[in-house]
Amino acid sequence: MSHRPTSYRRRATSNSPAERITAAIIEKLERGTKPWVKPWRGLPVSRPLRSCGTPYRGMNTFWLWMVADACGYASPYWMTYRQCRELGGQVRKGEKSTIAIFYKSYTKEVENAEGEAATENRRMLKAYAVFNADQCDGLPELYHPKPMVAPVEPAGRQTKLDQFFGAIGANLRHHGCQAYYEPVLDRVTMPPAELFEAYDHYYATLAHELSHWTGHSSRLDRDLRNRFGTDAYAAEELIAELSSAILGAELGLPVSHLDHHASYIASWLKILKSDERAILTAAAKAEEAARLLLRLGGHEMSDSHREAGLADAA
Repeated sequence: MSHRPTSYRRRATSNSPAERITAAIIEKLERGTKPWVKPWRGLPVSRPLRSCGTPYRGMNTFWLWMVADACGYASPYWMTYRQCRELGGQVRKGEKSTIAIFYKSYTKEVENAEGEAATENRRMLKAYAVFNADQCDGLPELYHPKPMVAPVEPAGRQTKLDQFFGAIGANLRHHGCQAYYEPVLDRVTMPPAELFEAYDHYYATLAHELSHWTGHSSRLDRDLRNRFGTDAYAAEELIAELSSAILGAELGLPVSHLDHHASYIASWLKILKSDERAILTAAAKAEEAARLLLRLGGHEMSDSHREAGLADAA
């Protein structure tokens, strides 16, 4: 998965609401994802809802679904800052709003074909700032729906792997249904283990995101600021993919289930075809990332990887 979620929250931009939404949808489609297919499991399926419980309609339905998916929000409820306060809640410090859209009707005096004054009805697309209930504290329980069925822990949990990943010391939270790393917050977000088919898939996904975590400026200092679609973004994804493969070999984890959208593979092929040394660079950085994680986790590297590390240092 991406080392950070695409940001669909409110930005300082001159683009119109329609242009911003369209650009975000195109980006999702280019990644091979249909933004109107809601992937959440275990929670009641719902249209996005206003604070009063009225469903959003039209483009707001698909847009707010997409934002919630990207940010890992589980609640279907959205509200303005003022509405949150009126419900007794408080938007958490540092949370960013997204937009909801509506048409504002107005009349304009124009001159008709006969040169006479006439009134014309017009509509303008406007936007206003909203927050998801998951961004707020102190709201009534209604705004945080409970799973339809009790979560069931998947098979395959291993104490030694829990201890390994726990010893790394990353800022890790379990929230929503997306796995990603946020460089600014230096935080890894993982879905709860109950959303995975098996624990080895949970561990493998965590290994991938922690590989991104090693690139923070306080650790291996890789460039993590790039948007999807750039060569630098694809290169970082390739590094994390290779690093997680090394971790998989050391820890006995699968890697074949990880996300292989056609657009990712196309990006990697583009890099490898344009630079014959790109794979060497990516592999060296992946080895460096894997060695750091293995050291922090207290795992003794196999002889083959110890030799590879010595060769890299030579």
